Parts: sequence; C-alpha cells; structure tokens
Amino acid sequence: MTVAAYRNLILATTGCAVTFWAWNLLAPLGHTFRTGLSLTGTEAAALVAAPLLVGSLGGVPVGALTDRYGARVMFPLVSGLTIVPVLMLIPAKESYAVLLAAGFLLGLGGTTFAIGIPLVNAWFPPRRRGLALGIFGTGTAGIALSGYLTPRIHDYDENLPYLVVAVALALFAFLGALMISNRPDRPLPRTSLATRPVRAVRLRGTWEAAALYAIAFGGVVAAGVWLPVYLETWYHLGVTDAGTGAAGWVLVAAVFRPLGGWCADRVHPAVVTACSLGTVALCAIIQAFDPALNPVGAVGLLVMAAGLGAAGGAVFALVARVTPQDRIGGVAGIIGAAGDLGGFLPALVLGAVHRSKGTYSLGFLLLSDLALAGGVYALARMRTAGTAPAGGP
Repeated sequence: MTVAAYRNLILATTGCAVTFWAWNLLAPLGHTFRTGLSLTGTEAAALVAAPLLVGSLGGVPVGALTDRYGARVMFPLVSGLTIVPVLMLIPAKESYAVLLAAGFLLGLGGTTFAIGIPLVNAWFPPRRRGLALGIFGTGTAGIALSGYLTPRIHDYDENLPYLVVAVALALFAFLGALMISNRPDRPLPRTSLATRPVRAVRLRGTWEAAALYAIAFGGVVAAGVWLPVYLETWYHLGVTDAGTGAAGWVLVAAVFRPLGGWCADRVHPAVVTACSLGTVALCAIIQAFDPALNPVGAVGLLVMAAGLGAAGGAVFALVARVTPQDRIGGVAGIIGAAGDLGGFLPALVLGAVHRSKGTYSLGFLLLSDLALAGGVYALARMRTAGTAPAGGP
C-alpha cells in the first residue's frame, strides 16, 4: 500500500467526523432551543429532523458530483460551505424561522459520507477495501462526539460550540485542499449528472444494499434519538448520564465498523452481514424482557451496537465488490440516504409502542424481527453477489 492511500484514508475519516459533528449540532441542544423559544413538540422535532433529511437526500447528488470532480474538490468545498450554517446558529437562537433555515443548511455536513466512500474505495485494492471502508466509517462517530461535547461546551459559553466547530471545519477544508488527492487512474463517468443516479439505481445490488444499510446504520441513527429517552424513562438515568450512555453506544457501533469490514475481506460480506444482524436480533429479544441495566441490559445494548456497526461495515464491503468505480459515489449516496432515513422508523415505532402500551418490549421484538429478516435476506440472496470484487485494481 502507498503512503497516499493511508493519508487519504486518515483525511477522509477526519473530515467525516468533523462534518458529522456539525451535522448533529442541533440534536444535543434540542431541549435548550425548545425551552428558549417556547417551541411545540412538533416544532422541536422538525428542527432536529431538518439536517437529517437534507443530509440524507443531499448525499445522492453530492456522491454523483464526487464521481465526476473527485474528493479533492468536493471535500474541502462541502466542509467550507458547512461553516456558513454553523455560524448562522449564533444569531439564529432568537428566531425559530432562521434556526430552521440554518438546520436545513446544516444538512450539507451529512453528505460527506458519499464523498469519502469513492475516495477510499479508489485508493485501496479489493482485498483490503472492507477494512479501509470500515475505518472510514468510524468517522460517523462524529455524531457521538457531538452528542457528548456539544452540551458540555455549551455550558461554558452558549456560542462556543459553534465557534469550535466552525474552526474545525475551516482547518479541515484547508488541509483537505492541500493534502487530499484523487487516484490518478480513477475512471471518470461518461454520462451526465442527471442520468447517473438512475444508472446507480439500476445496478443489481444498490437497492438490496440500501435496504440492509437502512437496518444497520438506521439502527444507529435511531439510537441517537430514542436511546437517551429510553434510558431516562425506563432505567431512570439522569439527563447527562443518559446522553453519555447514548454517545457511548454510538461510539461502540462506529468502532466495530472496521471489524465488520475486516471480516468481509476474508468471508463474503453477505455472511458477515447475516451473522451481525442475527446477533442484533438476539440482543433485541433479550432486551424485550426488560433485564436490569447492570449488567445484562448494558451488555445487551452494547453488543447490539457492535452488531449494527459490524453490519454497516460489511454492507459497504459488499458495495465495493459489486459497484464499478465510476459509479461508487452515486451508489454510496443512495445507500447512505437509506441508512439515514432508516433511522426514522425504529425511533417512531419504539416511541409509539411505548405511548400506547407503556413498555418498549414490543418495539424491541419488532426490531429483532426486522434484523432477522435482513440477515436471512443477506444470506439467501446476496451470498453470490460480487464473487469477484468490482471496480478497479
């Protein structure tokens, strides 16, 4: 492996972490905004959901643009532009309309996943792409970083989190412009930007991988929403302890992505995905019986996080096998969008079940069914996909 490959991997992972921190700036401070602006529950939910929605859907065109112009242009550009809505949050605290507009623009930070995937995929050979893409996937821990650091920095000064993130984005944009390099022999797409998402959708594995990633990473996204509430209401943890626990959960999921990718380099990614989701299904069943938090509940939740993280790493190892290099950005954008949007459903289901039944047990049983169905599908339908890795040397 060349020094350039590892340099670009480190830069891509760092850039993903920083931009995902910016992307998730509003959620950890949702209670503060709701109290300060006297928001209704619907208004507060829309404020938190705005960046997620834009970041999810925006990854599709950003990924297609990355296929054409490369990460050397797109990573610094998107990082630099994300500074604008971050700084907008300082004067926007007094106006819900401006705050909501800034939230939509913050979604730009969530599109960088579709930039990093084609960059890393191009620099690493097929036998090492699973691990490399898994390492890059740890950059999604920027969500956990935001959940842990943002409210604590906010306690010192209400404007300080935005200034810190803006400086971090500016530093990365500068370093990225200097040090990120596209692979010289990478194939360029020959079709127009408008037709590339359509071509990506028509690839055999795109929707299948999108569905599996919606379960894997969607579960991680959902945990950022419902896990603090679950720990507070069911296990009676304080707000700070519940937030710290949720951040740790997301961090475990991110750390296990490289392990899933590493295993997928040695065993077919569909097998790794099936085993990981099977583990998630088992842990969800155990959690449905409402075990004590210490130690059974904590261990079960953390193993669930590990399984979802490993599944996410394995899914993108599968994508690297079946996707031509000149379409990987567009495909990554679609699959990333599925993962982000997949986080809405589990959070809504768990919340609705708790409100109607007064328990989370049924919600966890439904989660186990979904994970088990994904694992069976991966094993039955995807095990023969990409028997020879695709997309370059």
